[in-house]
Amino acid sequence: MPVSDDDFKNVLAGLEQAKAYLDGTADLSGYRVHMPKHVNVKTIRRRLGLTQPAFAARFGFSAGAVRDWEQGRKQPEASARVLLTVIEREPEAVSRALGRE
Repeated sequence: MPVSDDDFKNVLAGLEQAKAYLDGTADLSGYRVHMPKHVNVKTIRRRLGLTQPAFAARFGFSAGAVRDWEQGRKQPEASARVLLTVIEREPEAVSRALGRE
């Protein structure tokens, strides 16, 4: 599915904002971050039609972590939940950013 120029510009703007936030150069007065408390990894993975090892390899997770998350033994750390949320909404953008497409 092709990504429109507007979609790409929105993703790029978001990444630039995230970089400014991490660099400490952003004006934090207007920021409010929504951190998902739970992410259904199995649903995301199945929607993409990937096995656990393939999902892990494609997005940089360990296969053991994916298995533990799906079986409820562990919950993803905050940063992993953010990445998983982006994968859920824009998997192609993440793949492009990681040089996978």
